[in-house]
Amino acid sequence: MREIEKEKFICIDCETTGLNTEQDRIIEVAAMCFDQTQVYAQMETLINPDCEIPEASIEIHHITPDMVKGKPMIIEVLPDILQLIGDHIIIGHGVKFDIEILAIAAERHGISCKIRNNRSLDTLRMARLYGESPINSLEHLRKHFNIPLEGAHRAMSDVIVNKEVFKWLAKGFKTVGQLFDALSRPILMPIMPLGKYKGRSLKDIPLQYLQWISQKDFDQDLLYSVRTELKRRKQGNLFGQASNPFLNL
Repeated sequence: MREIEKEKFICIDCETTGLNTEQDRIIEVAAMCFDQTQVYAQMETLINPDCEIPEASIEIHHITPDMVKGKPMIIEVLPDILQLIGDHIIIGHGVKFDIEILAIAAERHGISCKIRNNRSLDTLRMARLYGESPINSLEHLRKHFNIPLEGAHRAMSDVIVNKEVFKWLAKGFKTVGQLFDALSRPILMPIMPLGKYKGRSLKDIPLQYLQWISQKDFDQDLLYSVRTELKRRKQGNLFGQASNPFLNL
């Protein structure tokens, strides 16, 4: 099995008009081919989405309509991006989103694309497995590992930070196979990562909210963690306690 130090990876990041992979469009993309010691190739470009950029998205990435005016369309740059990605293992933070929005863009324009077949490593899940950062956003991981700030929240700055975060998170693994094996199983998270109870311990969250979460289409780690907590309460006969606020009065 190949050692991690000898493996080449591709880190990708897309800035978009929104979070709907079917409807939203890419407005900036960056990709970098690297291993643990050097960078082999990289590219980044702003992209004219040929549609409106919502204000809510501009507040996140600060890419305005004037900045993408006259820039290439995705059909012009996507073949080069896909060629750089090749069949390498793809790295990203919440990387399934980036893979999917690139794949859908390729389908929309009739561009041959096999990116969904690439193996990928999500640094968000790696951070959950690592378990020592209280918050697993890319910015908090950057601070946790004392990685220098690369500027605004833009595609290439995020790729550079993500590459370094990946190196830190991969330190406990000798081979890529070991890392994939560790991530093949759901990861137990003690803290709610989203919603109105974000940052709260799962043990402190009301039963009804956990039951609601457990029936929704969230990622495997959150569902596993919530269902594990529900099972713990049921085994400990805590369901009645959790639903009765007057029990201990």
